[in-house]
Formats: sequence, C-alpha cells, structure tokens
Amino acid sequence: MKNIPGVFMKTGFILFLAAVLLSSCVPMKRIRYLQDPKKEKEARSDFKKPEAAEYLVHKGDNLFIQVNALEDKNNYFDEPGGATNYYTEQGIYLNSYTVNDSGYVEFPLIGKVMVNNLTIEQIQKELQIRVNDYVKNTIVMVKLANFRISMLGEFNKPGKYLVYQDKINIYEAIAMAGDMTDFARRNKLLLVRQSEKGVKTHRLNLNDYSLLESEYYYLMPNDLVYVEPLKGKQFAFSEFPYLLILTTITTTLLIIDYMNQ
Repeated sequence: MKNIPGVFMKTGFILFLAAVLLSSCVPMKRIRYLQDPKKEKEARSDFKKPEAAEYLVHKGDNLFIQVNALEDKNNYFDEPGGATNYYTEQGIYLNSYTVNDSGYVEFPLIGKVMVNNLTIEQIQKELQIRVNDYVKNTIVMVKLANFRISMLGEFNKPGKYLVYQDKINIYEAIAMAGDMTDFARRNKLLLVRQSEKGVKTHRLNLNDYSLLESEYYYLMPNDLVYVEPLKGKQFAFSEFPYLLILTTITTTLLIIDYMNQ
C-alpha cells in the first residue's frame, strides 16, 4: 500500500504529458489544401478556368517601356535608367516610367501619354501608334514594373515579393513564401486588395476546391495576403518546452521512487 500514492502521481504526470502532446497536434484536415466535402471517388476533377481580372494602371505605378526598331539603329527612345541592372528592385525602378498624379507618363519625343485607368495592352497599342509617327517598323513592349505582393502571417518566409510574370495565382504566391506553417489558419485567409476607390478585404478558404474557380484565384498587384495562426498555436508541440517538461517529470519520478523504497 506504500506505493499507491506514487502510482497515482506517476499516472497523473503521464496523463498531463499526454494531454500536452494531444493538444499540440494539428489535425491533418486543417493542413491539407483543396479538400472536397464528398468522397474521393466522387470528388470533382474538372474546373472552369477563372479569368484573371485586368489590372488598370493608376497614378504612382511604374511602367517598363521599351522600343525595339527593326531597321533604324539610332535609339530615339532610350530607357530612363540607362544600363542599370534590370534584375534588381532598384534597377527596375530606375528603368521605368512613373505615372504622375495626373495619370500621364513622359516619354521621349512623344511627350505626355495618358495611361490612367488603361490596361497594359491598351497602353502598348497607344504607344505603338505614337511611336510609328517617328520611327517605322518598331515593336513597343510595355510591362508593369511594380507588380508586388505582400505575404504576412503564418508563412515560412513572409515578406514582400516582386512578380516577374503577367499573373500569379494564390497557390503560386504561397509557394514563393515557402508555404504556410502547420499552424496557419488555411480556411480563413485574408486578402487585402487596393484600388483607387479604397481598400477591400476578402476571406478565402484554401481548403476548398471551389477556390479554383473563384474571381480571387489570381492575385493583383499590391495585394496583401495575411494568414492568421490557429488559436492553440502557443501550446503547439513544436514550440512547447517539452524537453524541460520531460526532464522535470523524469527527475520527479526518480525522487518518488527513491522515497518509496
């Protein structure tokens, strides 16, 4: 009967440790992307391709504009930054044209060109017409130089990212940020989208297949993506001082055994 208190105490410590471990585990259902509520055999496999919204250029944007002449070797349309490296954020900025507060860009020889609330394709066509008045057989290229997205919260590599392509979907953006941590709240991602009229927020469920057909599947320039942590993150196994707990339990059990001898 002398060892009964010790047995109860050991059992209590073991139950406590088990509770800590169980509370720290994140269910696989919370981690998986693109889940279908139906059985796997009945799950959909074909989805309608969502249309990426056309981005309308507005004041403060930076446009990379390049004119390539097929015959005339004289470059009448030098880039503003000269030979600065295009592949750095500074180089992109220095080699681009800023849309002023009135919605215009200043282009060599041509002068002011209204670009506010136009798509990149519309701006390219307008510049091509203007350039053809000065030099024949040219090709005008226009790119948005400030396509940036911000990834904040439960990402392995949160931060601001430059996008070197015309469009990017939400899952590609997550991959750029090193995927989400196990403690990310994937079913209520917050998308903050800016426009000239103000800021709008949208909630996205990354676990839901229907997102593949959503109008928010593709991100827009200057979008901010924020992922909240799960409520129990502070008790998570990966951050819980389990080594200290286990050491304390072991020491305590040894003391109890010694006293019961």
